[in-house]
Amino acid sequence: MILPVTLVIAAATGLINVWLAFGIGRDRVSSKINLGDGGEAAMTAKIRAHGNLTEYAPTVLILMALIELARGPSLWLWIVGAVFIVVRLAHAFGIVRPAPSVLRMIGALGTWLVIIVLAIWALEISYQAEWTPPVRSMQIGQPAA
Repeated sequence: MILPVTLVIAAATGLINVWLAFGIGRDRVSSKINLGDGGEAAMTAKIRAHGNLTEYAPTVLILMALIELARGPSLWLWIVGAVFIVVRLAHAFGIVRPAPSVLRMIGALGTWLVIIVLAIWALEISYQAEWTPPVRSMQIGQPAA
C-alpha cells in the first residue's frame, strides 16, 4: 500500500534535513571548523536545529504512517503533516535568532502539539480496533485444533 500523505511529508522533511545539513557544512568550510561548534554560538544553533529535526521527525513520520495504514489518507492527516513542516521551518529559522525567539517557540510548541495530536489519534484508532487472534495454519496430515 502506498502512503501518499506520509511519503510527501517524509520527502519534505528529508529536504529540510539536507538544507539544514548543507548550511552547517557551508559554515564549517567558511569558519574552518572541522568538528564540533568551534565555540561559535551560531554554529551551535545550526547544529541543534538539524539535530532537533532528526530527533522529532521519526516519531512524527512513524505515527503518520501507522495512522495512514490504519485509516487511509485523509484531509486531517494532510493538515497535521503540513503543520509539522511549517513548524519545523519556523524552528529552523527561529533557533538561529537571538533569544527569545517567537519562531523557535512556535516551532517547538507546534512540534509537540503535532506529536500529541498524532499520539491521541493513534490511541483512538487502537482503542476502536477489535483484536482477533492470529490464524493458525494447518499442516497436512494433522487434525484441526
